[in-house]
Amino acid sequence: MSIRIEREKCVGCMACKDVCPGSLIQEKDGKAYIKYPKDCWGCASCVKECQFLAIHFYLGADIGGDGSSLTITQEGEIIHWNFVKSDGSRNTIDVNRKNSNQY
Repeated sequence: MSIRIEREKCVGCMACKDVCPGSLIQEKDGKAYIKYPKDCWGCASCVKECQFLAIHFYLGADIGGDGSSLTITQEGEIIHWNFVKSDGSRNTIDVNRKNSNQY
């Protein structure tokens, strides 16, 4: 699992850098940059923090991702987990933040 940062979408706010527990995201020419994406822990904190959809999280084949990517958007209390599968199809899972930690 790893992330990819799209430089053309990145606005340079560096919110992703602030939440990366591995300190893997750096700033380069005013944009977020990850030198070694293979070192990504897979926590997806940066994906959740990026409001500009500049960071894509790639799901590995070992968890059934087969090249799928994930972005996250939010509307009020609803978090949208947006998946784009390797065949181009899309799927969204909506999670209510108020209920997200209930078992």
